[in-house]
Amino acid sequence: MSRSTTPLVTSRQADLTAAFLSCRNQTLRLADGLTDADATVQSMQDASPSKWHLAHTTWFFEEFVLVPGVPGYRVFNPHFRFLFNSYYETVGARQPREQRGLLSRPSLDEVKSYRAHVDDALLHYLVGPVSAAAEDLIELGIAHEEQHQELFLTDILHLFAQNPLRPAYRPGFDVARMHETRAAASWIEFPGGIVEIGHSGSGFGFDCERPAHAVLLRPYALAERPVSNRDWCAFIAAGGYGDPRWWLADGWAAVCAGGWDSPLYWRREADEWLQMTLHGERPIEPEAPVHHISYYEADAFARWSQARLPTESEWEAAARGQPVRGHFADSAHFRPRPRSAEPDGPLRQLYGGVWEWTASPFLAYPGFQVAPGAVGEYNGKFMCGQFVLRGGSCATPPGHIRPSYRNFFYPGQRWQFSGLRLAEDR
Repeated sequence: MSRSTTPLVTSRQADLTAAFLSCRNQTLRLADGLTDADATVQSMQDASPSKWHLAHTTWFFEEFVLVPGVPGYRVFNPHFRFLFNSYYETVGARQPREQRGLLSRPSLDEVKSYRAHVDDALLHYLVGPVSAAAEDLIELGIAHEEQHQELFLTDILHLFAQNPLRPAYRPGFDVARMHETRAAASWIEFPGGIVEIGHSGSGFGFDCERPAHAVLLRPYALAERPVSNRDWCAFIAAGGYGDPRWWLADGWAAVCAGGWDSPLYWRREADEWLQMTLHGERPIEPEAPVHHISYYEADAFARWSQARLPTESEWEAAARGQPVRGHFADSAHFRPRPRSAEPDGPLRQLYGGVWEWTASPFLAYPGFQVAPGAVGEYNGKFMCGQFVLRGGSCATPPGHIRPSYRNFFYPGQRWQFSGLRLAEDR
């Protein structure tokens, strides 16, 4: 392939080129310092090896942009179409999800060469005429890779938490002292009424965020800050994990089957709770938001508190009046660990820090349309049995979140940076 002699780069192509390079370089930075062994092991079925994340995000651009869009494009390795497909049934067969950790080959270096091959081809493609549909796919691929950057961090944390050495992902980080917020959370009231929820159509949004639509909300209140580790210790001390009154039936079954008595990665040593973090095992920060909890735990805590979880519509209606800023995975100040909620608005730490469970199941909005082709499998087919989380976390890339953003996980999953904020009726 050769560069066009008369480049027809639009302003959108220029923006996509800059965003693509920034995103791809950030993913490689996340892999700095990992050994081939670190990047190959799979700690559980829900998690993927770091090497697989590096390859799958590359496969996305090759499969959906380069192969159909660039005549004569040379596929790096035809076997990778099978190895690094995730769940796209219409693309074809793939390595079983629970067996991704068996891929000792290709090596980490070969996966990086794969990335370089695809990057070079896509950058060449972006200096010529590109259709609006291809631009949309590249934009989706960048957002897709940002999601995998977050999964990269949560998955490597789960892997290192299985190691009795409790290794740090990035040793030597100076973790700043937490801001003290010992006072009980106050309530911020909202009048309810008819409000518009969903993506407006301006700028990028995933298909599951659309279309925008009206909902009717009763008056409600949200806690000014997320539930803290200190709050959670009170729940533990009150016997919260041992009292079935607070738990949904499936939640109580999960507690009993898993022997849950605290959030994931917590360990009691003498009179102190320790928690595994990306900085290694450390004492919990009492004023930091509790994290690595399931929907079941969030719901049980809310019942114990004589409150409830907010709906995603309540959360979004409240969030629309607040700037999208918070503690994200900013590479310039990379501290992938939730901090306490410093004063930054009426609702503190609404964005970043921890994902906040809502009471809303992940379902299609009225008028939802599945995209044509394989990318139609991106979100729609997962709209069953999962719950929505809002706001982003300390592992979420900056700039990736907006008020309408919907994350979703199964109610028993705990390895994400997931917490909660309480709600009440008014």
